[in-house]
Amino acid sequence: MINSLLIANRGEIARRIIRTARRMGIRTVAIYSEADVDAPHTREADKAVTIGPAPALQSYLSPEKILAAARATHVEAIHPGYGFLSENAEFAEAVIAAGGVWVGPPPKAMRTMGLKNEAKALAASAGVPVTPGYSGADQTTKRLAEEAEKLGFPVLIKAIAGGGGKGLRKVDRASDFADALASARREAKAAFGDDRVLLETYIGHSRHIEVQIFGDRHGNLVHLFERDCSLQRRHQKVIEEAPAPGLSETFRGALCDAAVRVAKAVSYEGAGTVEFIADASKGLDPGRVWFMEMNTRLQVEHPVTEMITGLDLVEWQLLVASGAPLPLRQNEIVRRGHAIEARLYAEDPMSSLPSTGPLLHLRFPSHLRLETGVEEGGAVTPFYDPMIAKLIAHASTRDDAASMLASACSAVEVWPVKTNAHLLARALSADAFRAGAVETGLLETIAPEVEIPERVLIAAARARIEGARAKAHDPTSPWVALAGFRLNAGSAIEVALRSGHENYSVRLDSSAVGPGLHVIHHGETVVVFAEGQAFEFAPLSHEGAGGAGEADGVLRSPMPGRVVTVAAKLGTAVTSGDPILVVEAMKMEHTLRAPFDGTLTELKVEPGQQVSEGDALATLEPKSH
Repeated sequence: MINSLLIANRGEIARRIIRTARRMGIRTVAIYSEADVDAPHTREADKAVTIGPAPALQSYLSPEKILAAARATHVEAIHPGYGFLSENAEFAEAVIAAGGVWVGPPPKAMRTMGLKNEAKALAASAGVPVTPGYSGADQTTKRLAEEAEKLGFPVLIKAIAGGGGKGLRKVDRASDFADALASARREAKAAFGDDRVLLETYIGHSRHIEVQIFGDRHGNLVHLFERDCSLQRRHQKVIEEAPAPGLSETFRGALCDAAVRVAKAVSYEGAGTVEFIADASKGLDPGRVWFMEMNTRLQVEHPVTEMITGLDLVEWQLLVASGAPLPLRQNEIVRRGHAIEARLYAEDPMSSLPSTGPLLHLRFPSHLRLETGVEEGGAVTPFYDPMIAKLIAHASTRDDAASMLASACSAVEVWPVKTNAHLLARALSADAFRAGAVETGLLETIAPEVEIPERVLIAAARARIEGARAKAHDPTSPWVALAGFRLNAGSAIEVALRSGHENYSVRLDSSAVGPGLHVIHHGETVVVFAEGQAFEFAPLSHEGAGGAGEADGVLRSPMPGRVVTVAAKLGTAVTSGDPILVVEAMKMEHTLRAPFDGTLTELKVEPGQQVSEGDALATLEPKSH
């Protein structure tokens, strides 16, 4: 049995692995970058080793530094978690060549299934239908554009290496193909070191269903049922559940058997996921389901499988890596109830752009499973994935699990970093979701509420009055006149507040605020938490951040990040909609485009430069008529 383990990852997955390893009596070593010096996973491991600066390429994506840390701490094995180097066959080979134990599948299987074109060929050889598309060796833009035309738009451009939505673009029109291809290649190269792509027919109204499989070196291979991961945004999974709704037992059996055949074809060992895409436009039909890819690692959404099977998948990984056979045979693996996972992302709910900064206030509900890599007083940085936490509910029925999780998401409190908690709660409560009508486009139909609820305004105004009373001992305070104010005595008062760029006048009387609200003060700022949102208010005299915007030709960074590329040259004429700059943060690119026809008169940044939210990056002068 493995006695010591280095975890080549960070955040919630590092903590998740540490938890199981400790229970099994395995000594753990954590690694951390300069951005994670105070991260919870560094304290929970038996030992923690620093491996470099914040950028992942100089720390978590450096095999040399990780192997050096393993040698220095005399560990026996390395667990890569997911992401970073978890599907890097060269890294796995380096670990094995150095005499270490690799907690993962054999490098040969990783290399075969890690390349989507080879994986599709292998699945087809195993008699499993694959998604129609082009995966040829000719990677010229001309050939790819021709193949896209043959398939018919819309098409998907997908990075051959890697996953997680990186290097993936949906293209609706032929005129957009070249720009989308360049962006996908650039992202794939940065994430996986390989800019090759394949093309697939875009399947509308699609369901993303995956099967968890497990193999050992003794030839045993089982499935642990399926998960539905259809609720996605920007090709990133947001809500996952097990079992998949709407599958008959016959369909489920056929799907799981197909996944096992694919895994056997590559002599798979360890944890893996075989992913399928289904055309659900006319309901689920076994004849309209295709193999999509295989992930040769533990998945972010593995907790829902653990909840319905009662098994610890990390424990199984460590046992298999130690040479033990699988703990259970196929007929001994049973499922109970329903589990749903929601990914809490650091993002602005209105723009969907990443949100970074300190976590001055952080509260999670306590009545369900929580996996997180952050804590109050920490921070969300622009260097890594924007996921703050995973919330997982398990109940006897799907509806009960959805209700439990929706309530939990509504109770999340995060400030000043913005999150998608409100969107999660709305999605989990949506009629379509409750009916099991899940598909990859469902989240796009669910928009955040724009209006501030009246009860939130009342709560903020009351909090402002309470704050004024606390200052009433100051004779210079304008609030002294309110010292005798009583809301329950029939009095009324107008309170002026500002939220963002909007002004509000709230009339306070004996109106009840209602349950489900929590209010905190931070200096002159009042924050009201309700339904997964943080509503921030300031006195009306405190002006919100202003400044020039696109209307006057100043292009500002919408988020903190790094300038990836400059698409236009200084002094050149541009047309409205032309790309000017691309900014990347948290593995997501955002293109700044010309707001009108004009000339690029000022360029303040260059590729590779770090920028802050609101920084002026370029200036355009409108075309004279």
